[in-house]
Amino acid sequence: MQYLLIFISAIFVNNIILSQFLGICPFLGVSKKIDTSLGMGAAVAFVMTLATIVTWLVQIYILNPLGLQYLQTLAFILIIAALVQMVEIILKKVSPALYQALGIYLPLITTNCAVLGVAILVIQKDFDLIQSVVYAFSTAVGFALAMTVFAGIREQLDLVRIPKGMQGMAITMITAGLLSLAFMGFSGVDGGLRKLFGLE
Repeated sequence: MQYLLIFISAIFVNNIILSQFLGICPFLGVSKKIDTSLGMGAAVAFVMTLATIVTWLVQIYILNPLGLQYLQTLAFILIIAALVQMVEIILKKVSPALYQALGIYLPLITTNCAVLGVAILVIQKDFDLIQSVVYAFSTAVGFALAMTVFAGIREQLDLVRIPKGMQGMAITMITAGLLSLAFMGFSGVDGGLRKLFGLE
C-alpha cells in the first residue's frame, strides 16, 4: 500500500510540474504536439528512473561512506548528463523521427531540474532503493501526463480564435495555470487513502 500511495501522490497530488514547478522548460517548449510530448515523457521517464537508481547507489555507497555529501549536486549532474547522452545515442539509432521531433529539447533533459530534483528528493525523503524507483517512475508518469494533457489543450487552442493580445505565450501561461488549479483538486487524495488503509 505504501508503494501505491507513493505512486498516486507523485502523479496527481505532488505533480512535479504543476505542484512543485520543476521541469517547466520542456513543459512549455515541447508541449505543442501530443506525439512529441509522449516521446519526451518516455525519454524523461527512462532517464529519471535510471538516474535515480544510479544516483541513489552513488549517494549510499560512495558519497556517504567517504563523507563527500557536499559533492552530491555535482556528482548527480555528471551522472544525469552521461545518461542523457546515452539516451540521445539510442534514440538516434532506434527512432530517428522522434530524435528529430525532440530536437534541442533532448539535450535539455540534462538541465531539466525535474530529473535532478527527483534524484535529490529521494535522498532527502530517506527512501530505500525500491521506494526511490517507484517514486522516480511515478513522478515521470506525472510529468508525461501533465505534458500530454497540456499538449492536447494547446492543439485545441490552435483551432479556435484567440484575441490578439492573448495569443502566444499569454494564453499558454493562462492554460498552464488553469491546469495547475485542476490538479489541486487531488490535494486531499493521499491523506484520504492513508486513513482508508490505516497508515496514519
